[in-house]
Amino acid sequence: MDACRSRASGLAVLACSLALLAGCSGVGSPVTTRATTTQAAPRATPTPRDGTDLQSDYQRVIKDVLPSVVQVQSDDGLGSGVVYDGKGHIVTNAHVVGDGRTFQVTTATSEEPLTATLVFSYPQQDLAVVKLDKVPGGLRAAAFGDSSKVEVGQIVLAMGSPLGLSSSVTQGIVSATGRTVSAGDEDGGPGATFANMVQTSAPINPGNSGGALVDLDGRVIGIPTLAATDPDLGGAAAGIGFAIPASMVRTVADQIVRDGRVTDSGRAALGITGRTYVDAGYQPAGVAVVEVREGGAADKAGLRAGDVITGLGDTDITTITSLTEALAEERPGARTTVTFTRDGSEKKTDVTLGEQ
Repeated sequence: MDACRSRASGLAVLACSLALLAGCSGVGSPVTTRATTTQAAPRATPTPRDGTDLQSDYQRVIKDVLPSVVQVQSDDGLGSGVVYDGKGHIVTNAHVVGDGRTFQVTTATSEEPLTATLVFSYPQQDLAVVKLDKVPGGLRAAAFGDSSKVEVGQIVLAMGSPLGLSSSVTQGIVSATGRTVSAGDEDGGPGATFANMVQTSAPINPGNSGGALVDLDGRVIGIPTLAATDPDLGGAAAGIGFAIPASMVRTVADQIVRDGRVTDSGRAALGITGRTYVDAGYQPAGVAVVEVREGGAADKAGLRAGDVITGLGDTDITTITSLTEALAEERPGARTTVTFTRDGSEKKTDVTLGEQ
């Protein structure tokens, strides 16, 4: 269940595809980042580090965190989860729980699988919370880190149940932060888009979904969700994986634990149903508005069915995926401009974005 695709950014753009670690596939569009030149600071003299020190760090973190990583078995497959609190709440991926309501969870302290019930699934951010029906003794909640302090180059460990091998650990570094990636749905169409993802070189394999990406302080900095596949090779693109940042995990999970659902998504929306519009040359040329939700942002801005959206702010819109990615960079309540065509004429309108 887990081949994944992604987009790389920087001076070179990697063409690859994105899929959830539970088997959905789709196409991600390129991301680019700007580089700035700054005056180099004086270099500090590094302190030599004994290899045994790093090994001890690994072993300490694994001993501390691995008991908080569980295996989650649904009717459709197997994934991982992270113990969120001492009351039996476990956070995992929405695509791990799928359409299920009850699950078998194997913890570090349980000899037999325990039954857990779904609290709420939030596919828009690919997160879900399940709760153990009976909390075993010694259940240990993981500590979640501060996403704003995650830095490129820091060493991380990925913990989960890849290919059903429970309590497995891989290591790598944080390759990039702030990535926006999109995953396709099971039919190959546009799926969810996620902003501010953590990119890592730690190997992420089927079954790692919903597990833990951990720093050497023993804090969870992300939930592994996507891995890259190379469409030319038809297999995994080694060393390109993505994790939902800890800050988003806490935001969503806290609401689910407290309210039983997500009450404040923080995700901007136009309030339309749309599809990719293809021009006379069979090239994607915008998003055709199929339906406008009454009272939504698009409705208030005067958009209507049949319009073709070609721009959001300064971003050109050519596909439904590019529109979703542009919205992922915005916040509800933000004001921007929508460029669209109606009856062959280009128009612009100001819009205050709503919430998804």
